Amino acid sequence: MTPFDIGLLSLAAMGLAVMAGMFVPIALMVCSFVGVWAMKGSPVLASKLLGLAANDAISSYFFGVVPLFVLMGFVVSEAGFGRDAFDVANAMFRRLKGGLGVGTVGANAIFAAITGISIASAAVFTKIAVPQMIRHGYAPRFAVGVVAGSSVLGMMIPPSLLLILFGILAEQSIGDLFLAGIGPGLLLALFFSLGIVIMAVLTPRFVGEPNDEAAERYSGPELAAKGLPIAGLIVLVLGGIYAGIFTPVEAGAMGAIGALFLGFAMGRLTLKSLWTVLLETGLVTATVCFLIIAAQMYSRMLALSGVPAGLGTLATDAQLGFWGLMILYCAIVILLGMILDSSSIMLILVPLMLPVVIPMQIDLVWFGIVTVLAVEIGLLTPPFGISVYVIKATLDDPSITLGDIFRGAAPFALIMLVVLALVLAFPVIATGLIPGR
Repeated sequence: MTPFDIGLLSLAAMGLAVMAGMFVPIALMVCSFVGVWAMKGSPVLASKLLGLAANDAISSYFFGVVPLFVLMGFVVSEAGFGRDAFDVANAMFRRLKGGLGVGTVGANAIFAAITGISIASAAVFTKIAVPQMIRHGYAPRFAVGVVAGSSVLGMMIPPSLLLILFGILAEQSIGDLFLAGIGPGLLLALFFSLGIVIMAVLTPRFVGEPNDEAAERYSGPELAAKGLPIAGLIVLVLGGIYAGIFTPVEAGAMGAIGALFLGFAMGRLTLKSLWTVLLETGLVTATVCFLIIAAQMYSRMLALSGVPAGLGTLATDAQLGFWGLMILYCAIVILLGMILDSSSIMLILVPLMLPVVIPMQIDLVWFGIVTVLAVEIGLLTPPFGISVYVIKATLDDPSITLGDIFRGAAPFALIMLVVLALVLAFPVIATGLIPGR
């Protein structure tokens, strides 16, 4: 067999292993090792090549951005800044029809700007926003749908763990990816808010009978006390990056230090809760590290086999063109989102697609934003929909089923498709803030 044939067989074997229930990084590693062994004829050589890949994957300076931003996210979550964001956003949008729902979207956007982890957003706002919305007359299905939909903002509005992962995989500037995420992230939040107001007017049965006027009110000084620490963290981290004061790694470190200082200064963190935060940070960092190592091994195996180059030739010969390729790619990403988690989709598809899109001179930063947007839709689609499962696990209400959450999230998945189409049609939405693009 030729290396190309072996590469195709390895891809097929990996797909079967994943469908059979094997963890994606393990399937990537095993199939990569066996594939290189078959191509080179030596298990020793295969182990050395893949060992070098593993070393290269985590020895990069920019890998340090992962644990630092994860630490900052967990500290912010543990210190209760999510509730502060909800209170501030709810006060801003209280007078709108469907104001609590719009406030939840706004709070998620604020929370996303200091965490970057959609699962954390889903868990935090399930506890905070869902009971509040139900208490004020919103239908339970709509309440959980709002939280499920808006939780995906954590993966688009910087800092974003998925954008960091794409930057490492595609060797692109994480700072540029963060800048590119601002426009689509804010557009997504705006469309979610408009969608909630429209649903509140046109589909009252789906939304319920909200009474936003009964929502808790705060004075100006109280709102300032809640909002200023969050605003300070956002300015410190993102302002530092965009002003050129910090690299993304340094900004992650400063953000983590700032979050720890605020948490202890405001009496919201204890040594016991800090230990919990450190354990969770270690677990997430180890998981991401394992995923990146597996992806690097997989990339090396694919490069040796010539499969990506073959796919690029196939795409050229098929004359799909730019639009044909991008629509097909987005469709595959969304379909995979129904059975795989977001990071696994990126690990599998990005190394496969980069050799195809680079010769077409497609902007890789824009391509990363399109990828993350398409992947985010998978967070809300059955049967996998990881955000939906996080909400169900966090809810203390057996009357709300998984089906209810998926149905509540469906309008937000459709809104995301609209935003994805806009970013595809108008790349400037993503690249407009990046100097020189």
